[in-house]
Amino acid sequence: MPAKSKAQQKAAGAALSAKRGDTPKSKLKGASKQMVDSMSEKQLEDFAKGSTKGKPEHVD
Repeated sequence: MPAKSKAQQKAAGAALSAKRGDTPKSKLKGASKQMVDSMSEKQLEDFAKGSTKGKPEHVD
């Protein structure tokens, strides 16, 4: 399931980076902090991939 907004996509990308060990978990903020613990690497990949073109910055 792809992200519905640019903010979701960015948070998933940050969480994926931490999950892979490229970024320390202590650097994460907000939603990405929760995503790294609650989602698998595959789920984060699916959420972060795709184009941001036409997506809103935030979703209600």
